[in-house]
Amino acid sequence: MRLAGKTAVITGGATGIGQAIAASFAAEGCRVAIAGRREDKLRAAADAWKGDPPILTHTVDVADRASVAELFDWARKQFGQIDILVNNAGINTPQRTMADIPPETWDEVMKINATGAFNCMRAVIPGMRAAGGGLIVNMDSVSGLRASILGGVAYCASKFALTALGTITGLEEGKNGIRVTSICPGEVDTPLLDGRPTPVSAEHRAKILYPQDVADAVLMVALLPPRAHIPELVIKPTWQDFA
Repeated sequence: MRLAGKTAVITGGATGIGQAIAASFAAEGCRVAIAGRREDKLRAAADAWKGDPPILTHTVDVADRASVAELFDWARKQFGQIDILVNNAGINTPQRTMADIPPETWDEVMKINATGAFNCMRAVIPGMRAAGGGLIVNMDSVSGLRASILGGVAYCASKFALTALGTITGLEEGKNGIRVTSICPGEVDTPLLDGRPTPVSAEHRAKILYPQDVADAVLMVALLPPRAHIPELVIKPTWQDFA
C-alpha cells in the first residue's frame, strides 16, 4: 500500500490506459477518482475494481472549463487535497492529413488533447502549491516528440503542445515542489486504435504495448520520492522504431 494516504484524479479514466492506472493506484492504497464524458463507462470501470478503497467517478468534458471547475470542486470535497493529477483524456481522428482534416476536427483534437490538460493543470496547481507539492502526469505520446504520418497532423500538433506545456510548467513549478512528467508511449492497444484510417489487425495488437505496461510506468513515477523528478519518459514496443 505504497500510495496509502494519497489521492489522485485521472481524466480519461474509464478505459484503456486510464483505467489501468486507476486500478494500479487503488491497489497501492491511493484514493482515486476517474473522470470522463460517459457516466456508463466510468461506472463500469469503477465496478470492475473490487478492492478497497473504491474508485469514485465524475463526468467531465476537459475542453469545457466550467465542467473542469465542477470536477475539481467535487474532488476537493471528496478528498481535500489532490496529490496526483493524471491527464489521460485524449482523442485522434481518422482524418489525419492536412488535405483531409476539417477545421472543426482540428479544433476538437487540440481542445481535448492540449487545452484540456491545461484546464485541469490550472485547476489543481494552486492547491498543490499550498500543500507544498504534488505530481502531474500528462499522458503524452511519441507523436509529441517525433511527428509522423501515422499520428496525423492534429494529433501530433496537440501532443507537441502537451509536451511543451508539461516542460514549461515543470520548470516553473519545481520550486514549489510540483513535479510534471510527460509519459510518451508508442503504440498501445487501446480504444484509440479504433479510430485508425486503416483497421489494426489482431496480430499487430498482440505485438504492441498493453495498457498495463504504461500504467506500470506511471506507477513507478508516482512512487518516487518528492526529491526525484522524471520530466519525460518514453515507453514503446521493443520492435517499434524511434529515431
